[in-house]
Amino acid sequence: MALEYCYPLKEGEILNAEHKDYPFFKVEIHGSNNERVKLAKRLVCALKHLPLRLNIAYEKDTEKSIEAGVTKDPTLVYHDRFLAEGLVSAEELMEIFEALLCD
Repeated sequence: MALEYCYPLKEGEILNAEHKDYPFFKVEIHGSNNERVKLAKRLVCALKHLPLRLNIAYEKDTEKSIEAGVTKDPTLVYHDRFLAEGLVSAEELMEIFEALLCD
């Protein structure tokens, strides 16, 4: 299914799920509800054309986020690695994932 517009993925939904051969990335977004949604939408917009599959988990528990070392709202985490802190641009998100694809 090609995305005609951008929307935040729901829990369990996978971007580009039909492409089983694409690398799979499971990320987590920490932060307040509004900021999580903004970053998730921006992430989908930035990555929908890249050859990857993406699943987003949303951490809503502030205490868990603080224990994980999160200090900015929102924060994007992949394998305990902070990829982006704050509401970064779609271009920056694309660059981050292009680099991950090259690893």
